[in-house]
Amino acid sequence: MEKRDYYEVLGLQQGADSAAIKSSYRKLALKYHPDRNPDDAAAEAKFKEASEAYEVLSDDDKRAKYDRFGHAGVENNFGQGGFQWSDFSHATDFEDIFGDVFGNLFSGGGRGRSRGPSGPPKGRDLRITLELSLEEVAQGVEKKINLTRQQRCKVCDGAGAAPGAQTEPCGTCNGIGQVQQVSRSFFGQSVTVTACPTCSGEGKIISDPCRECSGEGRVRETASITVRIPAGVSTGNYIPLRGQGDVGSRGGLAGDCLVFIEELEHDQFTREGNDILLRLPVTISQAALGDDVEVQTLHGVVKMKIPEGTQAGRVFRLRGKGVPDVDGRGHGDELVEVIIWTPTDLNSEERQLFERLDEIQQQRAANEGKGFLDRMLEALS
Repeated sequence: MEKRDYYEVLGLQQGADSAAIKSSYRKLALKYHPDRNPDDAAAEAKFKEASEAYEVLSDDDKRAKYDRFGHAGVENNFGQGGFQWSDFSHATDFEDIFGDVFGNLFSGGGRGRSRGPSGPPKGRDLRITLELSLEEVAQGVEKKINLTRQQRCKVCDGAGAAPGAQTEPCGTCNGIGQVQQVSRSFFGQSVTVTACPTCSGEGKIISDPCRECSGEGRVRETASITVRIPAGVSTGNYIPLRGQGDVGSRGGLAGDCLVFIEELEHDQFTREGNDILLRLPVTISQAALGDDVEVQTLHGVVKMKIPEGTQAGRVFRLRGKGVPDVDGRGHGDELVEVIIWTPTDLNSEERQLFERLDEIQQQRAANEGKGFLDRMLEALS
């Protein structure tokens, strides 16, 4: 299951300050805390998801890596199985994090927190897939992509109203953009605040909508943008382009564009983590006598020594010739597996040479009292 964007999890924009991050986490933690939702696996999963997002975004270093590389930039901070509670560094700060929130919950006071207008809705996040060759993955690359998205209407500047038209306060919410609903429960009185359904949280009604955008404040256009892909990414990683998604209606903030990486199959190499595997055919004589051979790598051709007596399946390691780590912590290796090529369509001279070689080997085995199986076991030992 793909991870959601951490900012999306906490309902924040990328530029949110630490106070907003903490406040958003408190609200989600209160809503989904297992103590409030016993035997609710979905709520527990959301509580863990919010805690993982807070763990990253509340730390300046982790947040900087995440803003640059997405989940790929911080996955090394967690174990192989992903985020666990042992990774949560704020467990001892719960009282400070939640402060009076739990106090309000059980006091029965039901103090509602005042809020300003919710404002126009944020635009939709976009998702695109970018195919990369193994060479592009290894070196990093800049790619231009054409992105069709909702952009701000130039006629009304995103307001949705015709030039010179007046707007009126919404009669349902009195221009606030929100409506409140008071309810009582075992936990006490609570106030639920939601966006006004009449004005969609904008607090105003447009009497004369813009004809260019039909009152939406946005139009669909295609733009060309450049995406910088760091070296070492892999299929499933994504690059978050903040604010490059659809613009929200009537002046709403823009969503993000998530560029997901898909690595294409290579005709020579197979990637395993940061290592790459190459199967290298050599002749019988090269394997028996040894040779210096040329080996293709992601960084060009290099020389590699094949020792005499090399058996099929032997693997040689070319250190540092693999894919770089996305965090910049060195390179993987290239693993070269020897495949012995057996000739076909022998001419008469070649056939005579192989027959003569077979006679010599048979005689040698007889003199040493060893059969074919014995020699195979020696070669593999």
